[in-house]
Amino acid sequence: MRKRSRTVALAIVGAASFTLAGCRDEQVDAQAFPDLESCKSAAVAGGLFSSAECDTAFAEAEALHVEAAPRYDSLAVCEEQHGEGACGSEEQVAERGSGSIFMPLLAGYLIGNMMGGGRGMAAAQPLYRSADGRFTNATGSSTYSSNSGRAKMGSSMFARPPSTVGKAPMTRANVASRGGFGSTGGSRSSFGG
Repeated sequence: MRKRSRTVALAIVGAASFTLAGCRDEQVDAQAFPDLESCKSAAVAGGLFSSAECDTAFAEAEALHVEAAPRYDSLAVCEEQHGEGACGSEEQVAERGSGSIFMPLLAGYLIGNMMGGGRGMAAAQPLYRSADGRFTNATGSSTYSSNSGRAKMGSSMFARPPSTVGKAPMTRANVASRGGFGSTGGSRSSFGG
């Protein structure tokens, strides 16, 4: 009986480690750009993405920006989280909406090659300036030291953020209770050139 128990225990441990290995986030090549022109310049120089992929990814990041950017009830609260001059009204930023809701301005975008090596499907995320001069994604769950450069990242970094359209904007009290925008934890990365 003892030998059988040991065999069963080893089988369970082996199955659990196989399951955990299957849950790992696939690493993809990613690159951040401050603007569309930077991506297109990199494409001409033989970068990770073609000029057409830059156009598509930038359009996707802009659409996600309008849909999922953090929204605040005042310009002051937005600028406390994203820096002075880094915010605009929802009406200015999204070309619709209310002038009494404020959002950070798009400060770049992150593109990931979702097909692995070589050219393939690209996914994008908007980037925002944070008050400390770094850059963050729409949910504030990842922070980057720059809005340009290359890195290997988990494909989960390109998951669609939840929509903030029509939701109550964050107030100073909401932000303080979270410890600031994005203070719920997350990853920190820096890009290599």
